[in-house]
Amino acid sequence: MKRFTFTAKPKKPKLCKVCKQAPVMRIGAVVCSGECAAELIMKERAKKERIEAKRKRAEAIKQKSESVPLKERLKLAEKAVNRYVRARDLLDGCISCDKGPYWDGIWHASHYKSVGSNSLLRYHLWNINKACSQCNWFKAGNISEYEKRLKLKIGADKVDWLKCQNGVKRYDAEYLDRLTRIMNKKALRQEKRNR
Repeated sequence: MKRFTFTAKPKKPKLCKVCKQAPVMRIGAVVCSGECAAELIMKERAKKERIEAKRKRAEAIKQKSESVPLKERLKLAEKAVNRYVRARDLLDGCISCDKGPYWDGIWHASHYKSVGSNSLLRYHLWNINKACSQCNWFKAGNISEYEKRLKLKIGADKVDWLKCQNGVKRYDAEYLDRLTRIMNKKALRQEKRNR
């Protein structure tokens, strides 16, 4: 029967944390000299200052977002959703009339069920489509044509579902902030794809 003997590998000398070349002189030390110790202290101080500055920025952003009233958050979220809808429907014409995608007027994001009558669908993407300013402002969305074209775009079953949704929804600040961030990111991605 053979006996195996294990020999421990010699430990490598611990190298300086700053210069990474010279071995440390004492047990428990992390640097090789006074110069490296001073440099390590400066690096650690700079790191602490960066962490503190990051914490202060996060706190300032949080305080700023807490001071924004709910009405303003609703507008910001709607603006982000409308931006995404206009980017999504870039190559579509007006949902309510025959104007093509290259009409040189102002494009809106028009709601099939209005925001005032149905806050539940205020940010629902099936409910919002690109429309020309003339239909949206002066013809109150031109709903009869809107409905016909919406059925062709998303399907009659989804339009029927939209018709059945009648409700009031109270949006909280956290939801609106998250929705605004997500829709702005989606809009940015879609705009890059459109280029």
